[in-house]
Amino acid sequence: MKRAVILGGTGVLGRAIAWRLIRAGWAVEITGRDRRKMPVELTEAGARFIVAERRDDEALARVVGGGADLLVDAVCYTEADARQLLPHLPAVTSAAMLSSKAVYVDAAGNHVNSDAPPRFDAPILESNPTMVPGAGKYDSREGYGANKVAAEHALLDSGHPVTVIRASKVHGEGAAMPREWMFVKRVLDRRPAVFLAHAGLGGDHTTAAVNTAALVERVAAEPGPRVLNSADPDAPNARQIAAAIAQHLGHQWEEVLLDATAPAGLGDHPWDFRPPLVLSTKASLDLGYEPVGTYAQTIPLQLDWLVQADAAGAVPGTDDPFFEHYIDYAPEEQFTASRPGRTR
Repeated sequence: MKRAVILGGTGVLGRAIAWRLIRAGWAVEITGRDRRKMPVELTEAGARFIVAERRDDEALARVVGGGADLLVDAVCYTEADARQLLPHLPAVTSAAMLSSKAVYVDAAGNHVNSDAPPRFDAPILESNPTMVPGAGKYDSREGYGANKVAAEHALLDSGHPVTVIRASKVHGEGAAMPREWMFVKRVLDRRPAVFLAHAGLGGDHTTAAVNTAALVERVAAEPGPRVLNSADPDAPNARQIAAAIAQHLGHQWEEVLLDATAPAGLGDHPWDFRPPLVLSTKASLDLGYEPVGTYAQTIPLQLDWLVQADAAGAVPGTDDPFFEHYIDYAPEEQFTASRPGRTR
């Protein structure tokens, strides 16, 4: 039985990868700091959870020391993190480091976490320019992408078969910050209308965790040093995302497609890049990767999970200030009240 080790694997990507490999007959081991975050269903399916701190050298050696057919690092954020792996890679047949499209910069040097939004007029290739490798605070807006680039370089320059996977706007069961909640919440509250800034035409390429999992399985079969984008085979804009969610949950609402004259902030959503930000996945497809499905085909997994989590009072991330703005109905009510005849 082939052995896979997923470092920090209790999140949205780690879970999807674990399920994919277990169903393919792999022995899967998942590390993390908190056993309570390990889904019971994964344990029952045969996955083994190991309490281990990713940045503890002894713990890392204990987990990876025996070698593995596949090593997936879901929590490699800095060059120091990457260099901790290097002594263990000779015993690993194939490795994948989960990175992010946040590393890419446009012609002006802007990235998705910049004050000024980036502008990409064509699908982003793996060869597109990235941020300059950096250090400092990896959990800051400027530091996140720069640290990821530094980690990527350390692994790719090692000569070992490490594939860097750059995903975008990941969705799936176990998401720590499920962006789609802003629309799911409106459905559960039976809101009669959905307000979308810029007519809902803004887009930021979505990535189903199950699609990334399929790519990781392919990487395991084709070891090698490379960079691959991971995104859904389609690239829905915000209007299409909202429609897919409403349709799956059986809700109908009026679409209020706002233009530049709308009050500032009304209809804001997390996918509002114009022109839409799209990743090219040609390199992944050329490797033989087959997507599980489109956004509309894969998003139900997260939607059903969110509905169940809401019923249990356990939707993750809802206490984060991130959601306060997106689930503030007051501006919508004010806009509706100022225009007689609109949906109430």
